[in-house]
Amino acid sequence: MSEAGGGRGCGSAVPQRAPWNLVATTAALYLVMATSVWTAAAAPMSREEKQKLGNQVLEMFDHAYGNYMEHAYPADELMPLTCRGRVRGQEPSRGDVDDALGKFSLTLIDSLDTLVVLNKTKEFEDAVRKVLRDVNLDNDVVVSVFETNIRVLGGLLGGHSLAIMLKEKGEYMQWYNGELLQMAKQLGYKLLPAFNTTSGLPYPRINLKFGIRKPEARTGTETDTCTACAGTLILEFAALSRFTGATIFEEYARKALDFLWEKRQRSSNLVGVTINIHTGDWVRKDSGVGAGIDSYYEYLLKAYVLLGDDSFLERFNTHYDAIMRYISQPPLLLDVHIHKPMLNARTWMDALLAFFPGLQVLKGDIRPAIETHEMLYQVIKKHNFLPEAFTTDFRVHWAQHPLRPEFAESTYFLYKATGDPYYLEVGKTLIENLNKYARVPCGFAAMKDVRTGSHEDRMDSFFLAEMFKYLYLLFADKEDIIFDIEDYIFTTEAHLLPLWLSTTNQSTSKKNTTSEYIELDDSNFDWTCPNTQILFPNDPLYAQSIREPLKNVVDKSCPRGIIRVEESFRSGAKPPLRARDFMATNPEHLEILKKMGVSLIHLKDGRVQLVQHAIQAASSIDAEDGLRFMQEMIELSSQQQKEQQLPPRAVQVVSRPFFGRVVLTAGPAQFGLDLSKHKETRGFVASSKPYNGCSELTNPEAVVGKIALIQRGQCMFAEKARHIQNAGAIGGIVIDDNEGSSSDTAPLFQMAGDGKDTDDIKIPMLFLFSKEGSIILDALREYEEVEVLLSDKAKDRAAILKGKMTPSYIINSNPDMESEEQPFSDGDSENQSTEPLAPGSQEVDLADQESPEDSSLGSPPESPPAAAAGEAADEATDVSPSEQNSDPLENHEPTSLDGECTDLDNQLQEQSETEEDSNPNVSWGNKDQPIDSILADWSEDIEAFEMMEKDEL
Repeated sequence: MSEAGGGRGCGSAVPQRAPWNLVATTAALYLVMATSVWTAAAAPMSREEKQKLGNQVLEMFDHAYGNYMEHAYPADELMPLTCRGRVRGQEPSRGDVDDALGKFSLTLIDSLDTLVVLNKTKEFEDAVRKVLRDVNLDNDVVVSVFETNIRVLGGLLGGHSLAIMLKEKGEYMQWYNGELLQMAKQLGYKLLPAFNTTSGLPYPRINLKFGIRKPEARTGTETDTCTACAGTLILEFAALSRFTGATIFEEYARKALDFLWEKRQRSSNLVGVTINIHTGDWVRKDSGVGAGIDSYYEYLLKAYVLLGDDSFLERFNTHYDAIMRYISQPPLLLDVHIHKPMLNARTWMDALLAFFPGLQVLKGDIRPAIETHEMLYQVIKKHNFLPEAFTTDFRVHWAQHPLRPEFAESTYFLYKATGDPYYLEVGKTLIENLNKYARVPCGFAAMKDVRTGSHEDRMDSFFLAEMFKYLYLLFADKEDIIFDIEDYIFTTEAHLLPLWLSTTNQSTSKKNTTSEYIELDDSNFDWTCPNTQILFPNDPLYAQSIREPLKNVVDKSCPRGIIRVEESFRSGAKPPLRARDFMATNPEHLEILKKMGVSLIHLKDGRVQLVQHAIQAASSIDAEDGLRFMQEMIELSSQQQKEQQLPPRAVQVVSRPFFGRVVLTAGPAQFGLDLSKHKETRGFVASSKPYNGCSELTNPEAVVGKIALIQRGQCMFAEKARHIQNAGAIGGIVIDDNEGSSSDTAPLFQMAGDGKDTDDIKIPMLFLFSKEGSIILDALREYEEVEVLLSDKAKDRAAILKGKMTPSYIINSNPDMESEEQPFSDGDSENQSTEPLAPGSQEVDLADQESPEDSSLGSPPESPPAAAAGEAADEATDVSPSEQNSDPLENHEPTSLDGECTDLDNQLQEQSETEEDSNPNVSWGNKDQPIDSILADWSEDIEAFEMMEKDEL
């Protein structure tokens, strides 16, 4: 894993001085909530409107599920942009993401109990028959034990639970005789060999056919697993034991949980992210409630609810007390080090923590649940979706959004707990955004970049298993559901397990050993498992009073610094020293630094280093000024670099049959029209001749008034731009000449100039990799006239079609669609990754920075291929806005002073490689769909998408 990052300053411009180079810093983010403003409570939503929204959820599910069954089944997942199934070995490997795919019709199994919740009992019965007839669990495929457990084993058990419920009702499933349970038992036995370790923690992967037997299995060599991977088994395994009477499953899952509890950090009562499955040593010692740990906490509490074992409750409460003591910084949830829990481990949060407010509802701790949920909702309103990760000042850190359901889950539980109609409006927003930005003709496509609105050819099974379930339940009344949902508990994949399992085939009672490790605070147990009907009997505005101070926290996240300056001027005191004014030779400045707890050290290599120890400051106010001063130094260190950087751009195909639904991620140029500051450019495309654009065009009549397509190579980008501009083109798209290149696998870069003055170039220029560019070229060959929109981000389809005939299916897909656009975050910058200092201290190097010519926006794992010998290569500057961002200062939070807030975080890309399946030839692979079998309303769209072959957008 590579880590890089940088910062963005708060407020005023920085004078041109010697650049600063950062070594390390430590800071704390202070959020001061505004005084609560009481307003009228949200108006209750009428029964008719709730029913309308519930029906819309049903239609959306039909759209997703129907397209999976028509275009992908029996493959594991649907690829919604190319309208075909994703099969292991037949598509390029996506690393760990593909470990969920086992050639066992994953989406169908994951959707079984969703069909019943949505009252689609006939479809459920048909789906169960298909699972029993078609699904094979004996494939030679290496799969994730964790994903297979929660999605497949959980899906089979959830389907079995509701099948026997329907059978008891007497109308459906009368033929059913526990067949899904028998499949679940078969799968359970296939997963058991993973537990063949001395610790009892399972291997992270297993071969469905060969287990961990070498060499056939191609697994069993791993040493590490994530805490959630080992700790998210007890619900499914215990349910399997109690359904079947085979106690071995529950025993293995309990042993894994016992080992994790033993290995917790005893002084902080926290667990790390990654653990060695043989030694029990913590490999990654950061701790939070998001990725890598999340469902471990969830399953401790839910195991108590389902199984009635007090030891699980005591463990959860012990962990929860530590979470609220160290990780919770309302409304934020920030990772810390397990051995130094007062030290933040990073300054960004990941999207998976969005489940935590829902878990806090089950715990009964409603106030922090409301606060964190509201903060997340404000981030969604800023970016349309919750980015995979976002910084403490709410900018995009990792730009992807794979249609995760955790926020919808917490919204549902908070509505159940409070009855506040506000959460119905939140759910309505989620529905609108899904239809507006993610809906495509063949389903719903994950967002590749929430800033540009570009799509990824991906629709994970959890989208159907969870998102539609929680959204439908949010708007459904009790009579809308054919069974009592309160009789079941949700697994982490939202599968339903009946609560009566707590008294069925119970395992031997275990000695409660929790108290041997820690003296528990009994008052902490009073909050657990509340009766939601009596949470707010006297104060219906309770939830609103908590939310109100957070309304502007995302857009105005630096209030403390502003208040600090205002107080300083009112009192007549000299304002605190600003980093931009600091001079290392000024004795008065050095004295101020000392007062703030900041020391100045001259290094042997000529650099000057600043180190802050907050405890050495003269007062808490001076310590806070020191934190701000150090943060401003970070901003100065990256200022020159950030001025050179540009976020990614979007190429949106707006002509028929695409109508704006195909959005391609494009690299910007350092010259020409800046699309972020000017109106977008719209026009038809035409290929230039010569195609490389390195000489005067011979077909100026073909490109005049159009957007010219030119190929990369043989001359500078700026030279190409001048030639097509002289021919009358209104814009240009450079397409990579490296065949097969894609923004999915290669780092995006921005096109640099040619070393000369480029002010003469007035048209916008964008860069597309080969796969994205071929989509436009293929469309041009197929339809002759292709119109595109060059912009800083994808535009609303309603705005694109304004004044034009709008296809009925676009209108009907979201009748309440608004044409307003949501703001997108700017891209982040890069700096250097360093190790943290001790708590309360921070360190900054004042030294030379990288040369201005290097305006990299990321640290790609590989450099682009060099040009062939004798060939003039394009001058390019690497940029990775589509990659994941990372903070160079893993342990530091921004404290800032002016109205615009700091962004320390930057891009991080994790590249995980897994072995290819040995048997890619699958007899039940992709299904070819003839055009005449596809829905008539979308015939033109499907034709265009099928044309793309294996292109992944």
